[in-house]
Amino acid sequence: MWRKLLILPPILLGALVVWWFVGQRQPPQTTAPQEEIRNVRVIQAQRADLTPSVSGFGTVQPAKTWQAVVQAAGEVEYKHPRLQRGAIMPAGTEIIRISPRDYELAIAQAEANISRADAQITEFDLTEENTRASLEIERQALTISERELTRKQDLVRSGATSRTVLDQETRDTLVQRKKVQDLENTLKLIPSQRAALVEQKKLNQIELDQAKLNLARTRIVLPFDVRISEVSVEIAQYAQVGSVLVNADGIETAEVEAQVPLAQFSALARATARDDTPIGITPETIGEVVKRLGFSATIHLNAGKTEIVWPARFSRVSDTIDLKTRSIGAIVAAEDTWKTARPGQRPPLSKGMFVEVRIRAGKLQDQIVVPRSALHGDTLYLADKDNRLVIRAVETGLTQDGNVVIRSGVEAGDRIVVSDLLPAIEGMLLRVTRDENLEAELRRQLSDDLK
Repeated sequence: MWRKLLILPPILLGALVVWWFVGQRQPPQTTAPQEEIRNVRVIQAQRADLTPSVSGFGTVQPAKTWQAVVQAAGEVEYKHPRLQRGAIMPAGTEIIRISPRDYELAIAQAEANISRADAQITEFDLTEENTRASLEIERQALTISERELTRKQDLVRSGATSRTVLDQETRDTLVQRKKVQDLENTLKLIPSQRAALVEQKKLNQIELDQAKLNLARTRIVLPFDVRISEVSVEIAQYAQVGSVLVNADGIETAEVEAQVPLAQFSALARATARDDTPIGITPETIGEVVKRLGFSATIHLNAGKTEIVWPARFSRVSDTIDLKTRSIGAIVAAEDTWKTARPGQRPPLSKGMFVEVRIRAGKLQDQIVVPRSALHGDTLYLADKDNRLVIRAVETGLTQDGNVVIRSGVEAGDRIVVSDLLPAIEGMLLRVTRDENLEAELRRQLSDDLK
């Protein structure tokens, strides 16, 4: 029994040790919760001028092309010695001459036919005059014959002459009447015969004019300054009507059809459209629409370390939209690039050259522009005066070069957060650092747009 009681002392000792440790333990220390601060970069919203622009790439093509099409068939007797592919030739240069012999003979024949018709008309005039004179004489003779016939008839009734004499006088009178009738018929036919000759003369004149026109067409002359692109003619070759002997490109005006994203081009037009811009596009209003939009253009060629720029004008838009790329063809034109070319320094705009086109609209003044990366959907993150996060809904406008125009929701001087915030909780505390480098880069981009 007493052995069972020996376990009590260790238990009591353990309980005493536990009680002592519990009594020595300090209560847990409590501290006030600390608010988390997020480090962010900000830029200060400022108003600046912006020139809306879009860019695209395209291939240079001549605004005018020309073909030497044969209009008068014949043997080629002359070819300009410089008529070769790539040659630049001025307007008015005779490049090809077809043998004129056939057409000179046609002119001579037509002139001879006209002279013959004139002679025949003159002959009819004389014939008419002579016939009228003869008719007057025959009418007088008919009058005398009819008086004599009347006298013979009176004599026969009185028995003073025979019936045979009366019959002979009647026959003579009828013969005279027939002469008068024949002359009158001749006079009636002369006007129609003369008219037929006049019409024949007109046909001869048309033949003469056609022959002269064909003779002029034997000389093929350049209508404007060109650069020859293709030649398919040689001396002594027979040229058929309708065949093409030479292809040439005008050098006065060069055009580029640049493919521009449809969304960007539409935004450019919307940004610069004014209230007085005509509604609808017609042949009468298209010029006014382009003028009101104020589009200008430049053509750029990257020539190694050098960029060559040509001034251009916005001409029109293409008639189709590329559904695959969702782009539209914007056509610009540059004038006299061959006249301003400098060998080794500034080439002309040649056909097939791949270039960049930049189209600018009228300047937008006092715009707030922010980097596109600072936009979160339709909201911007701002830092208020207490360095607390404000999530602000904004209305956006033109997007250009990675920047966005803010139409409403932000005022000049607001601090815009350009750092990523995940999660972004309205009112959260921020440790703000102004990103002056980003502000300087934004100002540089806007300055470049104004140039």
